Amino acid sequence: MTTNNAVAPRFDQRRLARIGSVLEQRYVRSGRLPGFRMMLATSRQIVFDHCAGFADIERQVPMQPDTIFRIHSMTKPFTSLLLMMLVEEGLVGLDDPVHRILPPFRRLKMTPGSAPDGTMTVAPLTGPMRVVDLLRHTSGLTYAVQGDTATATMHRKQKLGLRDGPTGDELIQALADIPLDFSPGDAWNYSIATDVIGCIIERVTGQDLSTVMRERLWVPLGLRDTHFFVPDEKADRLAACYALTRDGRLELQDDPLNSAYRAPPHHASGGGGLVSTGPDYMRFCQMLLNNGVHDGEYLVSPNTIRRMRANHLPGGADLRQMSRALFSETTYTGVGFGLGFAVTMQPERTLMAGSAGDYFWGGMASTSFWVDPVEGFTCVFLTQLIPSDTYPLRRDTRELVHAALLPSG
Repeated sequence: MTTNNAVAPRFDQRRLARIGSVLEQRYVRSGRLPGFRMMLATSRQIVFDHCAGFADIERQVPMQPDTIFRIHSMTKPFTSLLLMMLVEEGLVGLDDPVHRILPPFRRLKMTPGSAPDGTMTVAPLTGPMRVVDLLRHTSGLTYAVQGDTATATMHRKQKLGLRDGPTGDELIQALADIPLDFSPGDAWNYSIATDVIGCIIERVTGQDLSTVMRERLWVPLGLRDTHFFVPDEKADRLAACYALTRDGRLELQDDPLNSAYRAPPHHASGGGGLVSTGPDYMRFCQMLLNNGVHDGEYLVSPNTIRRMRANHLPGGADLRQMSRALFSETTYTGVGFGLGFAVTMQPERTLMAGSAGDYFWGGMASTSFWVDPVEGFTCVFLTQLIPSDTYPLRRDTRELVHAALLPSG
């Protein structure tokens, strides 16, 4: 276990120090997690940094400050921000029909349901899918993990969104032939939409997603360990990933020695393909907290960050009112969705500590982050346990952090 607590304005030092010990006792020593890395920062400094447990239980490799994690859907904010950079440059518009950039989407249809004999029926869309629908997950697309629906089953059969699945052009062709779950804008469904955003970025820039991300985000932010795969020279730092067995044991789900993340994917997934470290992801979050500024330079304008963290669901609805998802990385009540991440609208309705206007997301292996522009801090929590709803980790981290906040003024 390692902890580094800097002098933290706005935080009670005793309560801040308690965070690591509580989470370690509750989740690591009890055998519920292999280990974790948690960081807390203001706009200018890291105020809490704690490593606990193992990165690899089988080989007794301790969790380290430079451990590399599969961040899965925490890739989405990177890809969404890249798209907004193109919006700033006038290369894409939020109200653009997606088929303007990806012509196969002209043939999209929707399914209003199944016929009595179980066959799928299809119907025309009531309106085109727009770029904003992809960012806020109102596109009508779905995910392979969304239960046993006919459309989700099609995604699983074709390995859509997987590392060994189709390339970008093949993905777009396949998605164009699968009916949407609803007409764009009519509901919210967590989906492969951000992978489609990655394809749009590639079409508009003429470069592969990894290159665009490296040039526009990784290099300017100084992210040395964020990639779409783990290069050989860093392979010994990749954590093992685990799943929980029915009898409560941690079972190895992805061995770092032969992980698929050791090699480049068929196509870079803008929705879930990245690996990263605590320091790298915290640099990204601090840039968001600083309204797009890093080391005095604007990566994006403050107005763009404000737009991204506003609720963009039609009519100002929350996810409870609009969601059709069986799975996502958030609760629904009191939570809206912006341009790439969820937004807390009414913290009292979420039954978790938070601020109206904080924004956040997580990943399938129980990783998470949130940015609180009201209180002026950001938090990153990294571990490797699938699925992400195994334990109430996000609730517990929020409660502990907010309990350490001192009154402002």
